[in-house]
Amino acid sequence: MRFGTPLQIKLVILGDGRVGKTSLALRYVHNVFSEKQMATIQASFLTKRLTVDGQVVSLCIWDTAGQERFHALGPIYYRDADAALLVYDLLDKDSFDRVQSWVRELKKMASKNIVLSIAGNKSDMAKSLHGNMQDAEMYAESIGATHFVTSAKLNAGIEETFMDIARRVMQQRAAEGIDNPASGPRRKSVVIADKETANTPPTSRCCS
Repeated sequence: MRFGTPLQIKLVILGDGRVGKTSLALRYVHNVFSEKQMATIQASFLTKRLTVDGQVVSLCIWDTAGQERFHALGPIYYRDADAALLVYDLLDKDSFDRVQSWVRELKKMASKNIVLSIAGNKSDMAKSLHGNMQDAEMYAESIGATHFVTSAKLNAGIEETFMDIARRVMQQRAAEGIDNPASGPRRKSVVIADKETANTPPTSRCCS
C-alpha cells in the first residue's frame, strides 16, 4: 500500500431534482438513507476517504441542486472537476434526457479529460429494467462513460459506482503522467476526515 498524501479527486454530481443525487451521496459517505430527504439548495459538500488499488484517495464530492433556478451555478462546481456522476431516475425518461443535456454542457465547459459516469437510480422502484437499460447503456458507451444501476434505499450499486469513478480518474492521471497526489493547481488542501457541509462556496474546500 502507498502511504503519504492522499490523491485528491474532485467529483461533481449532476442531475434533475428528486432523482436521488443527495441520497446516493449520503448513502455512500455516511451509509444513511431517508425517504424524506430534503432538496439540496445550491450544493452540499462531502468527502470520503477510500483506498483504490493500494492508493489512498480523498474523494471530494460536490452534490449540486437539480432545480432549474440553480442551473446557472453549475459551472462553479464542475469547473476543474476530475469526474462527473450524472444521475437520472429510472422511472422518469425526462430525467435521462436531462443527463444528455448535462453531458453536452460538460463537453463545452468542463475539462476535456473529465471522467463521466451515469447512474440510473431508484432500481428498487423499477419493475422492469431491461427496456430502460438498453438506450442508457448504449448512450453511456457512445460518450465513453460507464453506466450503473443504483438504489440509495437498498444500498445497491453505489460502492461500485464511486469506486469505478476513482479508479478511472487514477488511470486517466497515470496516462497523463501525473503521479504526485498533490500535483496540479487544483490540489489546494487535504481533507483528513469525512465531512458534510451545505451551501459553502467551493473556493474554500478540497479540490476547489
